[in-house]
Amino acid sequence: MASTYTPLGIELMATGENAGTWGTKTNANLNLVEQLAGGFKTLSIAGGAQTTALTVADGALTGTAQARMIEFTGTISGNQIVTIPNDVVNFYILKNGTSGSHTVQFKYASGSGDTFTFAAGNKGTALLFASGNPDTTDPKIIEIQTGGDVVDDTSPQLGGNLDTNDFNIAFDDAHGIIDENGNEQLIFQTTSSAVNQFDVTNAATGNAPSISATGGDTNIDVAIIPKGSGETKVGTGAAAATITSSGAHDLTLDTNSGTNSGTITITDGANGDITLTPNGTGDVVASADTVKVGDSGAAAVLTSNGAGTLTVTTGGATDLILSTNSGTDSGVIQITDAANGNIAITPNGTGDVHLSADTVQVGDNNADATVTTNGTGNLTLNTNGGTDSGTITIVDAANGNITVTPNGSGNIVLDGLTFPNADGSADTFLKTNGSGTLSFAAVSGGTSWQAVKTSNFTAVAGEGYFINTTSGVITMTLPSSPTIGDEVAFADYAGTFDSNTMTVGRNSEKINGATADLTVSVERAANTLVYTDGTQGWLLKNK
Repeated sequence: MASTYTPLGIELMATGENAGTWGTKTNANLNLVEQLAGGFKTLSIAGGAQTTALTVADGALTGTAQARMIEFTGTISGNQIVTIPNDVVNFYILKNGTSGSHTVQFKYASGSGDTFTFAAGNKGTALLFASGNPDTTDPKIIEIQTGGDVVDDTSPQLGGNLDTNDFNIAFDDAHGIIDENGNEQLIFQTTSSAVNQFDVTNAATGNAPSISATGGDTNIDVAIIPKGSGETKVGTGAAAATITSSGAHDLTLDTNSGTNSGTITITDGANGDITLTPNGTGDVVASADTVKVGDSGAAAVLTSNGAGTLTVTTGGATDLILSTNSGTDSGVIQITDAANGNIAITPNGTGDVHLSADTVQVGDNNADATVTTNGTGNLTLNTNGGTDSGTITIVDAANGNITVTPNGSGNIVLDGLTFPNADGSADTFLKTNGSGTLSFAAVSGGTSWQAVKTSNFTAVAGEGYFINTTSGVITMTLPSSPTIGDEVAFADYAGTFDSNTMTVGRNSEKINGATADLTVSVERAANTLVYTDGTQGWLLKNK
C-alpha cells in the first residue's frame, strides 16, 4: 500500500512501506512538523490587483503555506488576495510587510466562509486560525484577539497613555467622554458630510492655548450656544473679564452674524456705571441712526463728567452745527420742547430751512404726524432742490401701512403708471394696457406647495410636496381619476432619496406609458408629473 499525505504535506507511511528509507522520511516529517509549529517564510506579492495561491508540497518544506508565520512583502499597486487550499487546518501568524495603500485579504481558495483582510493602512500582524469548518466547501478564517476584545470588556482600563498612532477616535452621535462617576463630561454631536471642525492647540510659556474653527470653508464662524435662556460667560468670577481682538484689529459686536437687526445690550451687574473710555485723545463714536440716552422710565440727561458746565455753543460769530458722526454720515438730531410748546425754526428773511439729513422725522410717538403747506400751494417732495435725479423713499416706522389717497375720484399716478381707484376681486393681479394704465385681471395656474411630508400620502392635483425620507422610504400615491393637464410636483426635502427612496404609486394609471410604480433614488431630485391620457398616463416634465 502506498503512503498518503495530510493536507499540510506530512507523509503517512503504510505498514511495510519505505523499507530502508523509513528514517529519512520520518526525519523529513519531523522537519515539516517543526516548520509548521514555528517556521517563518517571506512571500512577495508585489504587483497590481491579483490572487496569490499558497501551496503545500507533500513530504517537503518548499510549500508556501507550510509555515507558522508568513510575512507578505513587495510593493503592491492594487488590492491583493492570498488563498490556502480548502482542506488546510492550521494556526497562522501573518505580517503585512507590503508597501502601498491597498488591502491584503487572506482566505480559503473557494467557498463563502469568513475571511480576514488587512486594511489599506494596516501594516501590522494578525493571529489567525484556518478552521476548515464547517466543511471544506465553506471553511472559515478566524481572527484570534490576542489583547482581549474591547467589545466584550465592559470596563476596560488603560495601563498607560493611549497613542492613536495616526488614527482617529470615532464617536457615535450624542456620545463622548464621561467622568469617573459615569456622568456626561463632553458630548459630540455629528453632522452628515461635515467639512468644518474645531482645532484645539496647546501653547508654550507666555502664550494662550487656542480653540480654532478650521475646515473646508474659507470663512467659518465659532458658535458658542447656551441652552434655552442661558448665558455665555467669560472671566474667572474673581477678577474683571476682558474680551479683546487678536492683533491690531477692530472688535465688532453684532446680532445674527451681522445680517439682521437686533439689540446689543450692555448691562452692569450691580447698578454701577458703564464706562466707555477711548485711548488717549480718541473719541467715543456711537455709529447708529439713533443714539439714545436714558431709559424708558425716566428723563435722559446729557451732562459733563465732573463739576463743569455742559455748554453747546459756537466759537464766535459762526454757525452752530449739530451733526452726527462728525458731520460725515447721516443721523437723527432730535430737539424736544420742555413744555408742549412749539419749536420754531425761522430762517433769516427769504432764506430756506434746510434739514440736511437722510431722514427727517415729524410728529411724536402718540399722534399722527402731518406735513402740509402753509396755504393753498402744492406740496412738492424732490431731491437736490429739484435739479438732480434721486430717490424719494417713504418707509413706515412701526410695520404699519403706508396710505396714499387721491382726492375724490382721482387716481394715483406713479412714474407715468395710472393705478385703478378701486380694489379688484380676490386672487386678481395688476396688468398694464401698454399705455400706462393698470387694471386688475384674474390669476390662473401655479402650484400650491404643501408642508413637508414624512410618511405615505395621496397627492392632490395642482399641489407640490416637499418629501423628507430621513426616517424611511415614502410612497406618494397619485390622484385617482385624473384629467388631462393635472399636475403633481415633488422635491427631495432633506437630500435623502439616495438612501431612502421615494416611490410614486401610479394608482391604476400608467407612468411614462408603463404599468409600474416610479421609484426615485436620486439625491435632491425634484420633478413634476403631468397627466395626459389613458395611453401614456402621467409624464415627467423633466428627464
